[in-house]
Amino acid sequence: MTAVDERGMTRFFQELEPPEGVKVELLRGEIVMMATPDLVHNRIVADVQDQIPRERWERLQTTDVDISGEASEPIPDLVVLERGMAPASGNLLPSPLITLVVEVVSKTSIDRDYGAKRSIYAAGKIPVYLIIDPIMAHCVTLTDPVGAGHEADYRAQWITKFGEPVLLDMLGVELDTSDFGTLNGVRRHRLP
Repeated sequence: MTAVDERGMTRFFQELEPPEGVKVELLRGEIVMMATPDLVHNRIVADVQDQIPRERWERLQTTDVDISGEASEPIPDLVVLERGMAPASGNLLPSPLITLVVEVVSKTSIDRDYGAKRSIYAAGKIPVYLIIDPIMAHCVTLTDPVGAGHEADYRAQWITKFGEPVLLDMLGVELDTSDFGTLNGVRRHRLP
């Protein structure tokens, strides 16, 4: 896809009105539609949000992220940034303002969460990307983004099993994962 095509796709995406209950993201020029998440997913996101102190951190769900130089507008399950840093209004949050993004893996998002989004968030220089995987019952904490475009990645990676705490030093939080649910009947994968 050429740069002109990607810009055209970005304009098309901004005018797109998806049906109610459908989440739509733009990932490197590709429009991705997802159904409403299940209860396991929603409970994990709520649990993480509740553990991040509201006094210092703004915790936003379903917020579009603007990543400079990318034909992408991902919508992480949770975005965390210092309170008072976000613009007063608008539907795009610039990636340099973000401290942490969280994605909860579903049976249809495995490759996107571990692949394209990992690279996109690293390209946006988001300091920490937390992947919570209820299929594998573990969390993957990615830090130290480097590179640009498709070559961007995180240099550091820690895998923590559900039930063990996830250290989110940059937030001053030790995330309790003991109540995170798992997805039953979903085939296990080999990522990260």
